[in-house]
Amino acid sequence: MMTPKLQQTLTFIQSYLREHGYAPTVAEIAKGIHIKSTGVAHRYITALADEGYLHLIPGKRRNIELTELSKAASNEENFSLPLLGRIAAGQPIEAIPGVESIDLARMLLGNDRYVLKVSGDSMIEEGIFDGDLVVCAHATRANNGEIVVALIDDEAATLKRFYHDQKGNVILQPANANHAAMEFPAQRVKIQGVMIGLLRIAA
Repeated sequence: MMTPKLQQTLTFIQSYLREHGYAPTVAEIAKGIHIKSTGVAHRYITALADEGYLHLIPGKRRNIELTELSKAASNEENFSLPLLGRIAAGQPIEAIPGVESIDLARMLLGNDRYVLKVSGDSMIEEGIFDGDLVVCAHATRANNGEIVVALIDDEAATLKRFYHDQKGNVILQPANANHAAMEFPAQRVKIQGVMIGLLRIAA
């Protein structure tokens, strides 16, 4: 299983190979992923080899080769952007450089994801405006307070915040003071997805 630490190790190895043309040593990998133990780094390398992402050549100090599987996985890096710090939208704050990155592929892509274009103003107080694109994960259930794609009477779909009341009814709550909440018996509402992200292209 590809854990976050294994993914970090693989990403470092891929980046190092692209930059230098040869593989990093275990010590360089440990330093690159910010751990002190070369033993732990070696365990990550072995796990990646067991998963089929790396091929280890016996008898060589720089003994790591990428497999076709890891080369395919490296394409995901194209969907990562650096997180460089914070920026004020209210009072000015000091801009602090960061070293993190945001993996857009992990956040937004996948077989269970889809995108809908918003039509209307019922969710503007959540920052969701007409013409925005919402990224959703397929789901048939939702927790109270989640923003969902709800299908009503198998006819009309709407994006609203989801709640169950004490009577077992479903309440679909808009985020606009000019729109009233909608309440339905649970059997009239089918959850088709849960919103996980928002895309807006600047004009």
